[in-house]
Amino acid sequence: MSVSWGYTATNGPQKWPEWFPSASGHRQSPINITTAASKQDGDLKSTPLRWKYLPENTRSLVNPGYCWRVDVNGKGSELTGGPLGADKYLLEQFHCHWGCSDNKGSEHTVDGLSYSGELHLVHWNATKYSSFDEAARQPDGLAVLGVFLKRGKHHPNLDKIVQLMPFITHKGDRVTLPTPLDPGSLLPSCNSGYWTYLGSLTTPPCSESVIWIIFKEPIEVSEDQLNAFRKLRCHDVCEDTPRGDTESSFSDGLVRNNYRPPLPVGHRDVREVGGH
Repeated sequence: MSVSWGYTATNGPQKWPEWFPSASGHRQSPINITTAASKQDGDLKSTPLRWKYLPENTRSLVNPGYCWRVDVNGKGSELTGGPLGADKYLLEQFHCHWGCSDNKGSEHTVDGLSYSGELHLVHWNATKYSSFDEAARQPDGLAVLGVFLKRGKHHPNLDKIVQLMPFITHKGDRVTLPTPLDPGSLLPSCNSGYWTYLGSLTTPPCSESVIWIIFKEPIEVSEDQLNAFRKLRCHDVCEDTPRGDTESSFSDGLVRNNYRPPLPVGHRDVREVGGH
């Protein structure tokens, strides 16, 4: 039986463990990163994180009902190094989480601080596995780059996505990107440090298959760009606007506060490399 999960009081993160067993595991994401408890790791520093993407393989923008997502042909893309070692991870898609206001919206937090949003670039281990679906069931199958969004200057490369938001207003809407977009242009500078830990997908089925790499340095996006995200709708064009009962729900049919709250770190190590 398929379950219509979301972010309301009746189908949100607090209910997911009832429907998706992995969501109650001990390797769940996101987490609150406590900077004083993270450990500098010299081994990670000796194998720098490297990525390359083919801008022309960034294909289409879609509204799945709970975020915006860009689907990518991963051929020719590559993420290696750092906690991933020699394994090569291919980009599958990237998507975003955000809040209804600028002081919340990121899934991971840093010393309790939330950012306005969080961008996720989702990769799969093509060295060991033959498909994304196979990799998503393995403990080292996926690698996600997490980038915090901070309100500030207009981001010209992100604007290639923002300009298309009116075409994906409703759930199920999809549009082809008219110009190439390099996903690498949405990442912080190469010398930004990062935190890494073993976690899970932050949306159902919450599979515990993700090596997380969270950049310390956020990217800046403008208020207008954030507001464009908040105009997306969680229902398709034929449905009535849903009625919710809390601020955290999509009570007016708008996709806002589409983030999972932090889960316990437990006995996991959070390692860090460089940065401030």
